[in-house]
Amino acid sequence: MNAPRPGLVRRLGAVDAALLTIGAVVGTGIFLTGGEVARALPSPAAILTVWIVGGLLSLAGALSYAELGAMHPRAGGLYVYLAAAYGPVWGFFYGWACLLVIMSGGIAAIAVGFGEYLGGFVPFFSSAHAPFALALGPWRWAPSGAQLAAALAILALTAINHVGLRAGAAAQNALTVVRLGAIGAFVGFGLLAPAHAHQAAVHLPPHGLLAGFGVGMIAALWTYDGWYGATFSTGEMRDPGRTLPFGIIAGTLAVMALYVLMNAVYLRALPVEALAHSTRNAEDAARALFGAGGARLMTITVTLASFGCLASTILYSSRIYQPMAEDGVFFRSVAAIHPRFRVPVRSLWIQSGWAAALALTGSYSQLFTWVTFAGVLFHVAGGAAVFVLRARAPAAERPYRVWGFPVVPALFTLGMLALVASTLWQKPVESLVGLACIAAGWPAYAWWRRAAGPR
Repeated sequence: MNAPRPGLVRRLGAVDAALLTIGAVVGTGIFLTGGEVARALPSPAAILTVWIVGGLLSLAGALSYAELGAMHPRAGGLYVYLAAAYGPVWGFFYGWACLLVIMSGGIAAIAVGFGEYLGGFVPFFSSAHAPFALALGPWRWAPSGAQLAAALAILALTAINHVGLRAGAAAQNALTVVRLGAIGAFVGFGLLAPAHAHQAAVHLPPHGLLAGFGVGMIAALWTYDGWYGATFSTGEMRDPGRTLPFGIIAGTLAVMALYVLMNAVYLRALPVEALAHSTRNAEDAARALFGAGGARLMTITVTLASFGCLASTILYSSRIYQPMAEDGVFFRSVAAIHPRFRVPVRSLWIQSGWAAALALTGSYSQLFTWVTFAGVLFHVAGGAAVFVLRARAPAAERPYRVWGFPVVPALFTLGMLALVASTLWQKPVESLVGLACIAAGWPAYAWWRRAAGPR
């Protein structure tokens, strides 16, 4: 008799899920994108409204995905939900896009951001320094110090995750608690400190307000991106019907409160005009309120935040490809779970190896631009999946039902659809190229399905 194949172990609790959600969202975005929102909406009230509405829309998504995740408590997140609602090919296209760039490119981007901040403390890893160069005829490769730091960070965190879920979760939980403490201190002292900026009243014409709100929402929603991260690790949660809804909803609420308060501190520290021209909002606000020492501490906080977000993203996103392989739409060997560490190590290293390559070559930025449109389109399909599965399987067990149905999932779906339309309008060529990149996965899907045989 053959011994049973090792599977994933359900070790994550509700606090782990909440910290994973927070860790997946809070990276460098909140420290940088306040200026982008201020350029679109030069009004303190409008700026804070954008962050509140963006948080509520993300919360609507969290509520919707909590139902889907509790109903399908497997690893894989949106891959599983799309396959269940629309068929395996649609789940595959999402997983293909994640491996191509959505997750791998996101990991590369976060890692390079970490490297650039680290270079401010360690000159060897500066983006202006090239530690080595390789030449082969006319071709020359000379990665920057920041790119090298990015690749090393990816490999180090992947090695930690390799030795078990407990080690990976402990590392990301510790990093999340540390950065939450640092950000909480900044918010607390920033709200208590005397206001440094005088905000003049700004009156926007209705058409300018509408257009600016749309641009600001795009920036805010990308900063909230990652709220769904815990859904990919549902297969490793204890009592997922309770753990996932609590973790994803509590985590998203915490991030929303944090982001609104951070921007309130920015507006106490900097006039809107100064915030609009700031590329490092948190550091400039800390310098205005607390001096050069405060700015330096904030730089350390941003560096830790980017490293922590990298740890969270590597942990959750590597859980996509193992269920794909298990379902026969990826390399069969990737379905294997390490017998000792109970981790999908091949899935983990395939993703991280590709992400490190993207970081070292710098090619992730162009790829990421191409699939931005497709990435949001998948969330439209995810929100609609709540309605599809309610209609197709009304009697199926649902340990959690989305609060406010049908309004909440409808608002999320329509909000994502508006973001799709805005992205298509602003970047039509890149959006269509992105769809072509996703569609290019069709031959691979057909080959894997044929190799898997009838199911």
